[in-house]
Amino acid sequence: MMQLGFVDAQFISFLVAITLLTISPGVDTLLVIRNTARGGVRDGITTSMAICCGLFVHATISALGISLILLQSAWAFHMLKLVGAGYLIWLGITSLLAARRGQALPVNGVLEGTPAVSRWQPVKEGFLSNVLNPKTVVFYMAFLPQFIAPGDPALLKSLWLAGVHFIIANVWQISVVMMVGSAGKWLANARFAQTLNAATGAVLVVFGIRLALTQRPV
Repeated sequence: MMQLGFVDAQFISFLVAITLLTISPGVDTLLVIRNTARGGVRDGITTSMAICCGLFVHATISALGISLILLQSAWAFHMLKLVGAGYLIWLGITSLLAARRGQALPVNGVLEGTPAVSRWQPVKEGFLSNVLNPKTVVFYMAFLPQFIAPGDPALLKSLWLAGVHFIIANVWQISVVMMVGSAGKWLANARFAQTLNAATGAVLVVFGIRLALTQRPV
């Protein structure tokens, strides 16, 4: 059972800060929108859950101090940054190619003539998008220690805070999924689907390029 001491005077500050940061538009929200449009509500929720599972990886890395090693090693950080940037660019190019083909999005995976998306694809995309993002490593390294007292067990407290972030992020992202899912008729339109794929693809590529060009952890 989680210690009551984990809900301390700093917890409300953490709750407010992490909520504001979660609802700020970013790669996670964009990927959830993209995958909901592509495969329906099921894929959107799966993507959200997979993204948020990556938070526990970052919390563990932060608590064990591996993040400090990455920050101190320019080579290690540079390689992680390039891998994450490359993955975002690959996701963006995939969307741009789908836009070029001009086919309707497989809303709920039931449109005729459109191959269903593998159940594991949104899991893989969501989890890797989060875990391979070095900005999340830096964020957790800089952010979580502010809410961990010297006497707290660092790993357990980090996982507890990541669990809170997991819940808040899923509430927000699944709300986005439901909003996108309610637009099913629009998403089934080939022209609308082409525009959405082109827009999300372009933004993902831009995110990836910006990440690759980042000179230092921010």
